Amino acid sequence: MTEHRVSVVIATMDRRESLLRSLDRLDTPGGPPVIVVDNASADGTAAAVRGAHPRVDVLGLPANAGAVARNRGVEAAGTRYVAFADDDSWWEPGSLEAAADLLDAHPEVAVVVGRVRMAADGSEDAVTGKHRAEVLGRSPAGPLVLSFPAFAAVVRRDAHLAVGGFSPFLFFGGEEHLLALDLAAAGWQLVFTEDVVAWHDPAGPDRPSPARWALQTRNDVLVDWLRRPLPVALAATGRLASRAARDHAARRALAGVLRRLPAALRRRRPVPAEVERRFATALRPLAQSRS
Repeated sequence: MTEHRVSVVIATMDRRESLLRSLDRLDTPGGPPVIVVDNASADGTAAAVRGAHPRVDVLGLPANAGAVARNRGVEAAGTRYVAFADDDSWWEPGSLEAAADLLDAHPEVAVVVGRVRMAADGSEDAVTGKHRAEVLGRSPAGPLVLSFPAFAAVVRRDAHLAVGGFSPFLFFGGEEHLLALDLAAAGWQLVFTEDVVAWHDPAGPDRPSPARWALQTRNDVLVDWLRRPLPVALAATGRLASRAARDHAARRALAGVLRRLPAALRRRRPVPAEVERRFATALRPLAQSRS
């Protein structure tokens, strides 16, 4: 029997058909163990997966746990490494073995981030180009990164659990930024590699809804309060407040920040200065691409 080094964890909610299409590519003979964590779906997701993919483990949660659902999958995994997937993504054959080889060879690395290719036309997303540019320099394992889409990441299970995984405080949106900062602050490296490919076939709209934008923006600012220098957090909050004067979604985001700010201050744990310097450097090209 083949000893698998990587399990695949998928958190999902009410996207049964998209999830089943992704599982058709992930749940293959000799393929990796797959764990689906169902965030209390109301569309029959759990039963459909058990019927169509009996080899897949399904963990049903009693309520929507957001990104924290992935932590439940990591805890349940029986492998050294865990690859995340979304219910509209999958891994190219051979990619998980390549990621495991890299993690085996470099015990200082906690996260391997792969290329993201779009199923519609095979193009790469903008984040992949930024990672390839070696903005943060290079380690023996590859270009260093401090951001990643979860569905393109393979993590060292013990490292993920040691720093607490994805934060319940953020719930969903921007959770990768906080995890990246916590891993880097703990001394781990995160690296990009060309040899690992995640395919993405977005099941949602091309552009985020105002509500989704507000959630993401709220969490970005909360991450600043949780881990970054006070001047950075104050400036980010000020920019959001300025936009809130004319934008309903920004007002929603700002209200969310202010409601959670006391709790964020209690959880505040600034990262070391060198980690902050690298994180600010990593964010700069992304901010420019959005302007």
